[in-house]
Amino acid sequence: MPHLISPSILAADFGKLDAEVHMLNESKADLIHVDVMDGCFVPNISFGFPVLKSIQKASQKPLDVHLMIVDPDRYLEAFVKGGAEILSVHQEACTHLHRTLSEIRNLGAKAGVVLNPATPVSTLEDILPLADMVMLMSVNPGFGGQKFIQNTFNKVRKLRQMIDNQGLSTLIEIDGGVTDQNAQSLLNAGADILVAGSYVFKSTDPKATIASLKGLERAYQV
Repeated sequence: MPHLISPSILAADFGKLDAEVHMLNESKADLIHVDVMDGCFVPNISFGFPVLKSIQKASQKPLDVHLMIVDPDRYLEAFVKGGAEILSVHQEACTHLHRTLSEIRNLGAKAGVVLNPATPVSTLEDILPLADMVMLMSVNPGFGGQKFIQNTFNKVRKLRQMIDNQGLSTLIEIDGGVTDQNAQSLLNAGADILVAGSYVFKSTDPKATIASLKGLERAYQV
């Protein structure tokens, strides 16, 4: 399976959100990454259901929704109804992760689990079969434009080994600080999906930047 590119709409110009989504529709992006922050789980607030529904209405790409919120179980159904085709929750925010991932799947979305930089991938060993995707944060969550954390490469390799050892098709997504300086190495380590926010939307030609990331060749080095 070729790798996927999921531009983060959080880095877009919200004064022309419809035009930004239209640009992504015309690009080689595979998904649109939507970061939802509540000001409690992370020290920032982004947007909620009205903006999500606006993005869904304009988008021709599946929505990859990343919940950076406390007690995400309260809102799973609302986010799936709001257009999330992939819905990811933080392991650190879920008291009963098995139940949460099962519910996301029961609602008809793909279930993703997210790990902060300080959380080891080994914590997911018993839950991995329920995860359609694991997102590794390569920056501390809450703000865009942060510097990439180098230990992410080791976490990708460990997670890829876990997935392969269990014979699973779970995808690995990387979120935070992805650029042309690390994208190839992430893919070689075993990543499947690259989230890119500032790198895409702050570039002079976002569609060309997305195409460049999409055009990279993968080669696992497990």
